Amino acid sequence: MTKDKERDLRKKILEEMTVDYSNALDRYFDLAKQFIKITKEGKVDILHKDKIGGKEQVLLYLIGKLYAKEAGVISIEDVGNKELMDELGIPIGSILPWVKDLKDNKKIKPIRRGRYIHHSISINLVEKTLKNAEKKLKKVE
Repeated sequence: MTKDKERDLRKKILEEMTVDYSNALDRYFDLAKQFIKITKEGKVDILHKDKIGGKEQVLLYLIGKLYAKEAGVISIEDVGNKELMDELGIPIGSILPWVKDLKDNKKIKPIRRGRYIHHSISINLVEKTLKNAEKKLKKVE
């Protein structure tokens, strides 16, 4: 391939195939604030818990942690099972199967913190997660 063709292909790839997830939190802020509130201490409160399922609550909680980190009120966005149980008010017998399913389906990623595994959500799943929660909320209403 000639240098001109390589440059043209590179330019085409950058213009047509490149995705910028870096501003996803800003782009979906209005949608996120319908489901997530954050305290000045970095605690995340999920709204409409009674209208969305447990797995969605976990995902929204993890998105809330991304927003809290971006706001500078926490330094680490990943979360352990105990925090999920305590903050969402869901027993371990429910949390563990949901977390396993979310990990198995690549919706959350595991992060080792010493002898514990924490969880986080990829920034590229923010849009899909928020839009799915919005659809579920509209169905219930």
